[in-house]
Amino acid sequence: MTLQINKPAYKVPTMAEIKKIKPNGYKVVSTFSGAGGTCLGYKMAGYDVVWASEFVPKAREVYEMNHDTYVDGNDIRTVSGEDILRRINMKIGELDILEGSPPCASFSTSGKRHKHWGQVKSYSDKKQRTDDLFDEYIRLINQIKPKVFVAENVMGLVKGKAKGYFKDIMKGMKASGYQVQAKGLDASWLGVPQARQRVFFMGVRNDLNIQPTYPRPLPYQMVLKDILPNIKNNEGIKDAIRYFAPAYVREYHKIKQGKKSDKYITFRRSHFDKPCLTVMATHSSGPAHPIEPRHFTINELKQICSFPEDFKLIGRWSQQFERLGRSVPPFMAKAIAETIQKEVLDKCPR
Repeated sequence: MTLQINKPAYKVPTMAEIKKIKPNGYKVVSTFSGAGGTCLGYKMAGYDVVWASEFVPKAREVYEMNHDTYVDGNDIRTVSGEDILRRINMKIGELDILEGSPPCASFSTSGKRHKHWGQVKSYSDKKQRTDDLFDEYIRLINQIKPKVFVAENVMGLVKGKAKGYFKDIMKGMKASGYQVQAKGLDASWLGVPQARQRVFFMGVRNDLNIQPTYPRPLPYQMVLKDILPNIKNNEGIKDAIRYFAPAYVREYHKIKQGKKSDKYITFRRSHFDKPCLTVMATHSSGPAHPIEPRHFTINELKQICSFPEDFKLIGRWSQQFERLGRSVPPFMAKAIAETIQKEVLDKCPR
């Protein structure tokens, strides 16, 4: 007998609806916040995001357009835990969650990885070294001593030569006084219609005597046919076609849905009956629309990435694509946030 799963209709709340969500009483400090995908997820779960940081000007501008949270634009290397605590009027050990997504370009399997470790390279519209930013995140853990911390990165961090970094990161986090685990999660099993795998470090302060806990996968996946037919406002389709390379147009019909091109290694065609392939930071890495020879529109990408339709983006189509591609899907962050509340924070003395 086949088990029948009642899959709910896919719906992303509007920004106005998110603002009306009942607060759960817990506070979050966000680092490496980007456009604010993770922060949106925490807000969807009822958290109060009280401080954020973003070094890249264009990303910071988008964050400030969509959130009422204070955003620090300084290089994280110059920011101290004391600065943050003073700003949010809290003492060491009082903060509920410190979260962050240190830039992952240095560890991504789609990049040059170790060849650029230790170097200052272009990252979005800035230049910076990115392989040492976990050290800064761990420094802030030590200076703030939150009850819980959560850090996200690409799965490439646990593969190949990057494993040395992974082991050092785990060692540093545990030495900070936390029970620490790291686990790979796939957004497509957490309510997001996108196959996006990421590793999440989670630490719970030793004195709380609670182990880190991750969300359980849902019994279903959202797929592209669940969302694409429901998108009414699909403006920007001209850009989605214009940015699609002529060579890709010629190659498109040679590739089956859900497969990669043999000729162009980064060119991928999505499948209508499956979650979207991973949306990366650069549009040239696709993925292509499943049934039309073009990229996805920005409004399609918002839904694929679980962003509200009225989430504001600026700049060229490619810059808007980058903001979404670099973000943790809000629904993924929401699932993690809800689990932390239920399994950790609600069990702590208030």
